[in-house]
Amino acid sequence: MNVIKIDKKTWTEGIGRLQGFYRLIGPVKDGDFYQFKALEKGESPDFSMLNTRLSPKSIIYPQSEVMFEYSLDETRDDCHVIKEIQVEYSPQVVFGIRPCDAKAFLLVQRNFETPEYKDPYWIRLYETTALIGLACNTPCSTCFCVDAGSGPFNDAGLDILLIDAGEYYYARVNTAKGEKILKDSGWSEETETKDAELAIENLKQAAENRITARISTDRLKEKGVPDLFNAPFWEDVAFACINCGTCTYVCPTCWCFDIQDEVRGTDGVRMRNWDSCMYPLFTLHGSGHNPRDAKTKRLRQRFMHKLKYYVDKYNDGIQCVGCGRCINLCPVNIDIRKICEAMNGFEPEQKSI
Repeated sequence: MNVIKIDKKTWTEGIGRLQGFYRLIGPVKDGDFYQFKALEKGESPDFSMLNTRLSPKSIIYPQSEVMFEYSLDETRDDCHVIKEIQVEYSPQVVFGIRPCDAKAFLLVQRNFETPEYKDPYWIRLYETTALIGLACNTPCSTCFCVDAGSGPFNDAGLDILLIDAGEYYYARVNTAKGEKILKDSGWSEETETKDAELAIENLKQAAENRITARISTDRLKEKGVPDLFNAPFWEDVAFACINCGTCTYVCPTCWCFDIQDEVRGTDGVRMRNWDSCMYPLFTLHGSGHNPRDAKTKRLRQRFMHKLKYYVDKYNDGIQCVGCGRCINLCPVNIDIRKICEAMNGFEPEQKSI
């Protein structure tokens, strides 16, 4: 695995060169928060944030995405003909993705790119996007990424992982796509450092030692679905919930969507929009029946899916990367760490015969 040392004095020049080859996206400050946006010419990503308020999920999986268009004008030859929207998928590079968010793309990919079904919209954007991560030297107080199967220096899903080492960055190159980006930037001419891996390991250990939030997931697999489904703690957890959906919209691993038609005059589009399992209409049937008509049922579904159904189906950890956004932004302080501990440690009462 190649490690390049990049002097920060050459950083801006490299960004400028890359803008001649790619569309660049990175974190910028927006009021009191940071968000990912397209970088203007001469603009560099702002790496002073702990993390962005929203994950970079929308870069590859847009919150609203027009898929088809059609006309209801009876005078047109193509009336009632649905045509796919033509989109140019030009190469783009995303800077400053935290390792937890990069790992989240791999989890979400399981919903959009499977042996049975391949979502063309997801695949086109994912394949034309390069991800350059930024290791977390100072994790947030609500981060629990290590126990969630990620980590502040995890490079899964990244083409390049950047590690801030003061006056320079270490760049760990993971893919051919990452090698090409470094070549196009001119940074690849920097001298490799013999002690780079040792220095990175020391920074990694220091970062992981700063993480105090912990969860246990070791017993989730062995728990019975009916036992957890009927556990008595769901009513208590759901008491404060207001079904606002904030947790699902800030979550980098939520993938639910709805498809709707919107018509103005005789022009119509069919579009895909993010949806939330926390909303009352999410499971409303055409018959009027709603199998999850109470907020307790909806909250239980969210956490059972992330911490039990996903675990059982994929046998590869939980559907959470420990970014802590839902903890920070929940208006009623519902904490996924506490729910995970309750599920992991739950023991059903033994019924006497």
